[in-house]
Amino acid sequence: MPEATQFKHPIGVFDSGVGGLSILKALRAELPHEDFVYVADSGFAPYGEREEAFVVDRSRVITRYLLAQNLAIKTLVIACNTATAAAVHLLRQDHTQLPIIGVEPALKPAIALSQTHRIGVMATRGTFNSQKFRRLLDSLAGQAEFVCQPCDGLADSIERDDAEKIRALCTQYTQALGHFGKQPGHIDTLVLGCTHYPFASELLQQKLGPEVRLVDNGEPVARQTRRMLPHLANTTAAGQCQLLTTGNPATLQTAARRWLGLEVAVQQLRI
Repeated sequence: MPEATQFKHPIGVFDSGVGGLSILKALRAELPHEDFVYVADSGFAPYGEREEAFVVDRSRVITRYLLAQNLAIKTLVIACNTATAAAVHLLRQDHTQLPIIGVEPALKPAIALSQTHRIGVMATRGTFNSQKFRRLLDSLAGQAEFVCQPCDGLADSIERDDAEKIRALCTQYTQALGHFGKQPGHIDTLVLGCTHYPFASELLQQKLGPEVRLVDNGEPVARQTRRMLPHLANTTAAGQCQLLTTGNPATLQTAARRWLGLEVAVQQLRI
């Protein structure tokens, strides 16, 4: 197991793979002076098609690793909708002194944006089947009609950067959702309920047209993280990022370079 680079009180971030980089991107924009340690659990991805107990176990393993490596993380961001739904309440019980921020599909922001009050939601089966998502949906009853579409294989295709499969699955799932547009009964707002999906947003926007709004949770999570930080970095220097993965380091390195402009060596974990 590699020794972690010593950052001073970094923010820990983890996801089942590279999708959480969409959250990391928003976090770095909101908190440019903070250091971050990002773990991609790509060796065990995708979470969205795994049993809940498996996701809970991996979430606990990664959290313990981040706390045991003398990183002294001051906050943990679970940059995965499926892991948040399955494990955030348990991790908060396990680590009562650690501020932990989860993510959830951005249904509430979508309601504020929608004019037709018919909203599409793309997410993994793990997210849709969770009690947390069902409670969220129930709490918004009567405010809009949500059309939920499980997107089997999409996160994995984005993880592998399989452009042909990404295009085919985006076509399949948007067609399954129904009609998009501003007319009554049409979907005018689409919630990207997996942190991988924003990396297909350009393709989705091309398919759906400019009048359909795409909503993800990167910026809200970044703002919530700022609010929950026990203290801000006492520096004016740009923060650093450490990237770790249980999968192929080249996959995470390529994704970080492509989507975040980060040129950082990636360490492989065996946890």
